[in-house]
Amino acid sequence: MSGVGAAIEVRGLHVAYGGTKVLHGVDLDFAPGSFTALLGSSGCGKTTLLRALSGFVPVLSGSIAVGGKDVAGLPPEKRGMAMVFQSYALWPHMTVLQNIGYGLKLRGASKRDIAAKVCSLLAMLGLAGYEDRKVTAMSGGQRQRVALGRALAVDPGILLLDEPLSNLDAKIRLTMRHEIRAIQQRLGVTTIHVTHDREEAMTMADRLVIMNAGRIAQIGTPEEVYDRPNSAFVANFMGAENVLPVHVVTGAGRTTITAGEARHVLPRERDLALPAGEALAYFRDDAASLDAPDAEPGEDLVVPGRIAARSYPGGLYRYRVEAAGRQLTVDHTIRHEPGAAVGLRIPLSRLHIFPAAQASIQASIPA
Repeated sequence: MSGVGAAIEVRGLHVAYGGTKVLHGVDLDFAPGSFTALLGSSGCGKTTLLRALSGFVPVLSGSIAVGGKDVAGLPPEKRGMAMVFQSYALWPHMTVLQNIGYGLKLRGASKRDIAAKVCSLLAMLGLAGYEDRKVTAMSGGQRQRVALGRALAVDPGILLLDEPLSNLDAKIRLTMRHEIRAIQQRLGVTTIHVTHDREEAMTMADRLVIMNAGRIAQIGTPEEVYDRPNSAFVANFMGAENVLPVHVVTGAGRTTITAGEARHVLPRERDLALPAGEALAYFRDDAASLDAPDAEPGEDLVVPGRIAARSYPGGLYRYRVEAAGRQLTVDHTIRHEPGAAVGLRIPLSRLHIFPAAQASIQASIPA
């Protein structure tokens, strides 16, 4: 294994299908040896970006530099990259050895060298002794390993993963997340992984690139993007799906937040940089809890509401709470009856607050 990752620099990348633009001037860097997840919902441009990097989709304009050399005009086999496809794209009539060694054979490697390389890869992938097995006689998880082995056999500087886990069942998918990450760290190969699965991206990658409508919405570590989303779109996409209308008043050295019947004045020492005026506060189901409707807020925001519905997914109760003119979802361990008056308690630190006008514009952008 070469174990040497390559740096990638993308500048002003525009891609179109027919007359429809899909990528709108993407600028993005990938450090050598990094593991980056391109994350977004269907149609956001993440797969198009991956295929443009690999050479399977032509670019309208812009550059893709690998190791300082622009490869945007080169065919896929000249870019020093290898891709694992969502469908695996294995040769059904070939054995495991023939599938994994296919790229080496095209490069003129001897049968002895191919066999040695494949044997080494199979040991690393937990498939030792499967050289002569037909891929059609293997499970989905095993075929996924073969596809990964085929990509790694040619010692790529860059490994591209196009939702390779989406066809696996849940248990195998969890196992493969950790195995792929461990192999990537062991080899030091620069890896770019396309997925729509937020948890998959966060557990595998050291950096997330959130995409929306052909543009980059935010770049950061999983912690940064999850805890400090830079926009209403990112907050919502990263799981903060509850939206609470609030009114923010700043001045006289303090900030006041009003939500429905709730009013909270932040202590001076905890004053936050919040947008003044009408705003929308985003929060996750597990960020809030239920209390009495007249409970003292302390350092939290407590919004009076009423339980509209209750379900029990296991381990806790899931409530739909009507509060401040909205229906909000809250997970809580204590059982309450539908119709009961409650106080929706939300720590201010768990609220992601953005101007209402900005949030509405972002919500209208198709993902």
